[in-house]
This record gives sequence, structure tokens and C-alpha cells, in this order.
Amino acid sequence: MAVVMSVPATRQVSRANWGDRLFVVGGKWLWLGLLSIAVLLPLLAIFWRGFSSEAGQGGGFVAARELVTSANFHWLLGNSLKVSLSVAAIVVPLAYLFAYALQRTLIPGKAIWRGLSLLPLMAPSMLPGIALVYLFGNQGLLRGMLADNIYGFWGIVLGEVIYTFPHALMILLSALSLADARLFDAASSMGASPARAFRSITWPATRQAVFAAFCLVFTLTITDFGVPVVVGGDYQVLALEAYKAVVGQQQFGRGALIGMVLLLPALFSFAVDAWLRRRHGDAMSGRAQVFRPAPSRLRDACYLVIVLLICALLLLVFGMAVYSSLVKFWPYNLSLSLAHYQFEDTAGGGWLAYRNSLTLALCTALIGSVLIFTGAYLMEKTKGQKHLNLTLRMLSFIPMAVPGLVLGLGYVFFFNLNGNPLHVFYGTMTLLVVCTIAHYLTTAQMTATTALRQLDAEFEAAALSLKAPLYRHYLKVTVPICLPALLDILRYLFVSAMTTVSAAIFLYSPDTILAAVAVLNMDDAGNVGGAAAMSTLILFTSGGVSLLLAWASRGALRRSQAWRQTAPGQ
Repeated sequence: MAVVMSVPATRQVSRANWGDRLFVVGGKWLWLGLLSIAVLLPLLAIFWRGFSSEAGQGGGFVAARELVTSANFHWLLGNSLKVSLSVAAIVVPLAYLFAYALQRTLIPGKAIWRGLSLLPLMAPSMLPGIALVYLFGNQGLLRGMLADNIYGFWGIVLGEVIYTFPHALMILLSALSLADARLFDAASSMGASPARAFRSITWPATRQAVFAAFCLVFTLTITDFGVPVVVGGDYQVLALEAYKAVVGQQQFGRGALIGMVLLLPALFSFAVDAWLRRRHGDAMSGRAQVFRPAPSRLRDACYLVIVLLICALLLLVFGMAVYSSLVKFWPYNLSLSLAHYQFEDTAGGGWLAYRNSLTLALCTALIGSVLIFTGAYLMEKTKGQKHLNLTLRMLSFIPMAVPGLVLGLGYVFFFNLNGNPLHVFYGTMTLLVVCTIAHYLTTAQMTATTALRQLDAEFEAAALSLKAPLYRHYLKVTVPICLPALLDILRYLFVSAMTTVSAAIFLYSPDTILAAVAVLNMDDAGNVGGAAAMSTLILFTSGGVSLLLAWASRGALRRSQAWRQTAPGQ
């Protein structure tokens, strides 16, 4: 009788083992294939296109040498470096002060200021430029405050400062949130002043994050063409030249060469940042105590003034964009109207572009969240396939060092090849979803990895000892526990897909045009009011969905995270 009972049990165990092997090994190889198609092959294609000496390609090393030695290239490169360094030099100190005010002071209304500081994340990069035109342009509301118009170097710098500010802020907020109260208590007991404590404790612990923020702002600025398109005027930069070469002049080889040049500063920054991370070590020990700032009226008043000035600037810019979208005919007829929101009557894409962006954002958020979180789980929580895991990690981190403009060019060169069987996806929404997921892969992957590493390995060990399939444990245990991180990934991918323009600018067709691309097209056509209206629509959609996700997730989090609550009487 015992023998008869053991046969079904053995079959059940073997079926579970077979299912686990298919889930782990098959999932990793599938993820490797997807990453190769979405990340590796497009990047190889851009190098092939740039250095190929065949007719119609980049022209090989001869063309590359002619490009980098030309006076026009030196002028463009100098302009790009000057703008990027200026923006980074302005943004990083301001973001540091803002982050310090939120984390290390007792100013009131921190949640409000933090929410306002993230407004630029929810709009395409062209929106600050459009608002600056209405504020300081030739017929701007505050035109008299400037000796010259906004078009040119300072227009690009100011627009990029607004666009990149929240990106630097998020890095510095994370760094300043880590503080050991014991170190500050020891410094105080030894008679150290607050300035001395900052130099000895805070700055050494955050300088790596400052450099990371500087590199990020520099890379975002040098590869962005949204702001220069709107307020650049005659001041040209490399990213805008690459955009014009591909879209306006159909010079794909020149675009590939400029794309490779734009890839260099991003790769350099990424490599130096990774080297500093290894040298930096852990910021806090396991016995660290939570730091709580002491009351100081003078300090809090000074930082509150800084925060209010920055938030006032952001509100002025984005409020001006919203207001200009409602003005009937600037500046001659300032009566309010919804005429600019009648997109079907204007060039640029109409409501089709907005619906396409919603479709892209939903597909990117849902599909991307599942793929990225599952891929991170397979790499972090399963054993075996060491070399395969290392390859997957390397491919997952490549998008962090690849600007969206360069990635989009790579997709053009790879998926538009005549002999490529994947050519059928070129110009489709499917390819836009794949490109958007690949573009924002690394940040989402790091979020998922951080959450998964907080889980004890005993969870998987308990599942194996109970002969439970690993995929069932993943769905029943891991996903509910990590639901907050999964929702953060979902929100991040949705907002990023709604506002993306750099990677998607080369990939859309008339049927798949996106809202952010429509903003660019309407601005090029001189319909600045329509561009402001579409940008405002993207802003409110991104903000509204973010708030809706935060509200809708409360019930799910309350049920799935009940184990985190403190037990009664404790």
C-alpha cells in the first residue's frame, strides 16, 4: 500500500521540479533573448551603421575623422559641453539644498514641496521651453525683465535646469535619507559646530551621490533636443544636430556617428560612478539609529525660503504653460478658450496621438512591470546559471548608460534592415512598447532588485522544503510582499512612457504618433498654443494616474502588507 501511495507523490514532486526548471532556466533564457533584441543588437547596429564604409552607410573611419575634425562639429561639441556643464553646475547645488531641506530640517509642508518638485517628471522636456517662450519670448509676459530674448544659450540652460532638477533631487534625497544619529551625537558631544559636522559626516557620506547627480544631469542635458528645439534659436547643439540629420535630412550615417559621440560621455560617467560606488562602501551599519533633526528656527527659515523660491519658479513655469494653453490668441486676445485643445483641427497628430500615448503607457507599465520584476526575481532569488545571471545583469544595466536618442537610432538601424525578419515590427506600437521598456529598464530593475534583496532567502528554502513549486511561491508570497515596489515600477513606467520623446522620435508612423511627438510637431509648425495644450494634457494625465494609483493601491497594500503592521500591545 505504501508503494502505491508513493508513486503519485513522486510524480507530483517530479512535475514540480520540471515546472521549476522551466520557470527558472526557461525564464532566464527568454529574458536573455528579449534583452539581446531590445538592447544589445540595436546598439551593435548603430556601431555597424556608423563605421560601415558601404554606400549609404556611415562612411567608415574616413567619414568619422572628417566629422570630428570639422569646425562645425567643434562648434556643436563646444556648445553642448558648455550648456551641459552650466546646467549641472546650477542644478546639483540647488537640488542638494532642496533635498537637505526635506531630509535634515523641520520645515513645514514637506509633502507639498516634494510633490511640486516632481512636476517636471510628468511633462515632456519641451514644456519648460514652451513656458519660457510665453514668459520671456519676443511677446512674453515678462519680456521687459531681460535685456535680450530667451532664445539661445540661456534659454536652453534655464529650460534644462527645470527639466533635470527632479532627476538630481531623487538621487540626493535618497543619499541624505541615510544618516546615523550616533555620529551626530558624538560630534555634538565633542563640541563640533553644525558646519563642522556637515563637513565631517554629511558631505563624505553624500559626495558620491553628488557626483552621480552631476553625471546624470550632464548626460540628460547633452542628449536632450526637446528644449533646444523650442528655445535654442541659432545656438545649435549635438543632440539637435543628430535629430535634424535623421528626421530632416535623412542622413542616417551622420546621425549614427553623432549618436556614438553622444554615447561617450554617458559611458564615461557611468563607468566613473560605478568605480566610486565600489570605493564608497556602505553608508550605514546595521546598528545605525534614525537621525531626527533638532529644532532650529534660523536654519529652518533659511531653507524654507530656498524651497519656496524653487517651488515658486516651478509653479510659474508650469502655471504659465497651463494658462497659455487656455488663452485664445496670445497676446492680443487673452480671453480663455478651449480652442487649442481641438487637436483635430490642427497639424501634429490630434487626439490620435494622445490615445496612442495612453496605449503606449498602459502597455509599457503592465508588460514592463511583469517582465522586469520577474527577470529581477530570477536573477536574485534562484540558484545556478552563474554566468547567465552575470550576462543578464550586464545587459540590464546597459540602458542606464545609453541615452534615449542613441537607443532610438539603434532601433532604426536594426529593425529597419531589409533582411531582418523583425522588420515587420518597424513603425508599430509593439516596437514602441519594446523600446520604451528597454529605455527605462535599468531604473525599474534597480527598484525591483532593492526590494527583492530585502527578502530572506529562507522564503525560497521553505517553499522547496514543502515541495511547493517555485513559480507558485513567486506569485503567492514574493509578489504580495514586494507589492509596494511593484506599484512604484508601474507608476514610473507609465509616467515615463507618457512623456518620452527622445527614443520614440524616430520610430513612430502616422498611425502610431505619440502625444509628446505631437508637441514637437505642433511647435515646429508654429502652433505653440496647441503644443502647450498637448503638454498640459500629458502633465495632468501623468499626475492624475499617479494619484489614482496611489489611492487605488491603499486597499491592496493594506491587505498584502498587513504582516508589516505592529502587533497589538507592542
